[in-house]
Amino acid sequence: MDAIRFFAATDVGNVREHNEDNFLVDKKLSLFMVADGMGGHAAGEVASAIAVRTIHEEVKRERDLLADFVAGARGASRVTNKDVLALLEHAVQRACSRIHEEAQNDAQKRGMGTTLSALLILGTRGFIAHVGDSRIYLSRGGQVQQVTEDHTVFNELIKRGKLSREQIEKVGHKNAITRAVGVYERVDVDTLMIEVLAGDQFLLASDGLTGYLETPDELAPYVAQDGDAATKGLVDLAKTRGGKDNITVVLVRLGGEAKDDERAKRLALKREVLGRMPLFARLSDRELLRVMQSVEVRSYDDGQVVIREGDKGDELFIVLSGKVNVSRGGETLTRLGAGEHVGEMALIRAVPRSATVTSDGGAELIVIRRTDFFELLRTEHEIAVKMLWQFLGVLADRLDQTSSELRHAKQELHADDITEDVTIEIFPGIEGGDHAAPFGRR
Repeated sequence: MDAIRFFAATDVGNVREHNEDNFLVDKKLSLFMVADGMGGHAAGEVASAIAVRTIHEEVKRERDLLADFVAGARGASRVTNKDVLALLEHAVQRACSRIHEEAQNDAQKRGMGTTLSALLILGTRGFIAHVGDSRIYLSRGGQVQQVTEDHTVFNELIKRGKLSREQIEKVGHKNAITRAVGVYERVDVDTLMIEVLAGDQFLLASDGLTGYLETPDELAPYVAQDGDAATKGLVDLAKTRGGKDNITVVLVRLGGEAKDDERAKRLALKREVLGRMPLFARLSDRELLRVMQSVEVRSYDDGQVVIREGDKGDELFIVLSGKVNVSRGGETLTRLGAGEHVGEMALIRAVPRSATVTSDGGAELIVIRRTDFFELLRTEHEIAVKMLWQFLGVLADRLDQTSSELRHAKQELHADDITEDVTIEIFPGIEGGDHAAPFGRR
């Protein structure tokens, strides 16, 4: 992504005596980080400094891998999205280990740790690593959304749904974080890949700002301003609303003002199609982003086979654009268009395909592999619960449809039986008469 610009500001706030936040910007690597340290005797400042420095060192060490990934967009490398995410996770774990070791060697620093939100831009991809309650927001097309999830007691209680917001507000230590880099030797790291567009903006911020925000929409007027004015305005906003903590903001702007309209439309369509599918219908925007990183889009020529009847498969297909024909035994069953899907049972078990699917004209299909689906279920528990409930609904609909078809078939068979019975009952009565000959009963 060309013409990446950044703007940063940090402030001690109105209450704290020193600043335990740290941030890092490396324009050459397109790496951006915000860390909010915690611990007595300035240990928080030590923890956040170790975190950003260590992660920076680890990412720089793999500069060739990152270059190969960017070249891979042109078919020159096999470095994958997962490889880059694994690098970021490794870097965070290395920082975690170093902070923990430092704390073990100095009694005054025991228990120190830090939040960490990191963004790495490579070509048309943005890679995120996140721990704690600092945040990363994405502004696209005038809409701002939070793309990281807070690791706090408050958020955990909200997700479990056992208490109302009013009840949670009365819980002590509700803002305590449930994960931090360095408190233990290892930490669970959230990672995410996002397809980025020219004109996208990312805001990385510590909770000295985000703790005063009710919704992401409050950020929209600020990110629309000149960069320096935006960061200064956000710091002033936090201080005006109390400034009880250190405040750090990093604003990253991609590709100037130019818009990649075609890619933007394709991304919006991809998200819309996935969101309409019953399996993903209950997911939030942030959860849908996590699903989007696990899928790929394939193009098919007219008449090209997508699924062959009798083959065993492990992929779900969703029509993104164009149409596909579904046939069984050479007989066309139906025609599917954008948003419709086929092969969902392959996500949970290896069974022979019940039909053949071919492209009707050129078509683009979203593909989800069973291994990626299971990985999503394993690592994203909230998403897993929602998707499995939806999957049960899909299976229930399938059973209802099958039962209805069986009832219809039995009714037809029963009707045939009745016709046969009537024939047997009537014709013996006229056997031997003038009308018996056509039925061969003479």
